[in-house]
Formats: sequence, C-alpha cells, structure tokens
Amino acid sequence: MKRSTAILLAAGRGTRMKTSVSKQYLELQGMPVFLHSLRALTRSGVITDIVITVSDGDQDYVWDLIRGHGLEKKVRLVTAGGAERFHSVYYGLRAVDWPCDYAFIHDSARAFLDQDTLIRLYETVERTGSAVAGVPSKDTVRITDGTGRMIGTPNRNTVWIVQTPQVFRFHDILRAHELLIAHLDEVVAKGITITDDAMVADTMLGIKSQMVMASYTNIKLTTPDDLELAELILRDMREDGETG
Repeated sequence: MKRSTAILLAAGRGTRMKTSVSKQYLELQGMPVFLHSLRALTRSGVITDIVITVSDGDQDYVWDLIRGHGLEKKVRLVTAGGAERFHSVYYGLRAVDWPCDYAFIHDSARAFLDQDTLIRLYETVERTGSAVAGVPSKDTVRITDGTGRMIGTPNRNTVWIVQTPQVFRFHDILRAHELLIAHLDEVVAKGITITDDAMVADTMLGIKSQMVMASYTNIKLTTPDDLELAELILRDMREDGETG
C-alpha cells in the first residue's frame, strides 16, 4: 500500500458557532471535536501519517490533548495554519518532508468520518488521481441571481453535496496550492472564490476530481444546532460499535 498523509485542518475560529471556544476544541462526549476526526484517521489502515494545522500558538495545547487521549501514533507534526483555509492546507502540505503518495485533506469539524469512506477514497485516488467525499443531494437545488430570484434548476440527479476528505496525488495538490499562492491576486481579480481543494486542483491544474460516496452523517459542525445533532450521531455510532 502506498503512503498517505492526512492534513487535518483545525485552525479555524468557527464564528458561526457563537462560542468563546473555537469549535474544534468544543467537547463531544468528553473529547474535543478535532480528536474525533483524528481518531478516525489514526484507526484507518490507508492513512500512514498525519499533519494537523492549528491556530498559531495552539501547538503545545493541541499536542497535550492528543497525547492525553493516546492519539499521537501517526501524528508527525502540529503546525500553524494561515489566514484562509487554503493557506492552512498549503502550510500543511509544505511541511511534509517524508515519502508521501497521496494527501487526504480533511476538515476537523467533520467529526464523523467512517472507515468505509476512507477505503473508497483510497481505492478511487489510486485509479483516478483525485477523489472527493460527498453525497448526492436529496433536495431540489435552485440557482439564483444576486437578489435571490431563481434563474435555473440543475438536474438533482447530477448534484452532489461536497464533503471532506478530499484526496489527491501529493505532488499534484502541492503544486496546485503553490500556483494558487503565487497567482492569488490574478485569481481574485477574476472573481474566483476558492472554497475547497478540488477547486484549487481544477482552477490551477485543470484536474477534474471524482466524487466518492461518503455518508449523510459526515456533517460539518458549524452552528449550535449541529452540536445537538452531533450528540445523537455519536450515540448511534457507539451503539453500532463504530467508536470506542
């Protein structure tokens, strides 16, 4: 099996959560949110190494949490992230100085990552070079103009809700982020808003990623309501024996 490094993003502030504590450090059943994500990555047979990006100054605090829960086995580095998500990804990728074939980029606020999804992503990236976790949309989606007026309706059968992890050949996604950083002013001038790594790969290198079925429980914790749902998901996972 080839070597895969997970870049776990835990540098955000999570202002929509409306808490004084950054959302990645909020506790779910006695453990910070980001450690639930780390535990899933640590247990995976397809992940060999892990880099965690955090807010600058949080490195020692995060290491203490990791070691306190016995999850340090695969963690190579805890490093400072950046002002924007893509900066944090870039800093995490740039820090990898060990053999790496694939990069699994994951938002720590998605605390319910399952092992089957990681396996499917690995199998897909081996075949296609890029793989993005997601689920087909259950809802009709409308395209609107700047005022909210509907101007189009895409075929629901072709619409996916994008999640993480997003997985790429390591050198491809590192190069894509290097190009983005180098040409950021030009990208912004064109009105392009970069929202995930698949967009970076497509915009900078023309890589069209393959969607991979994940899970509808792989939600991103963003607002206070999500925490209530998270407790229910964790309870069900424990009952099914998916967490320990």
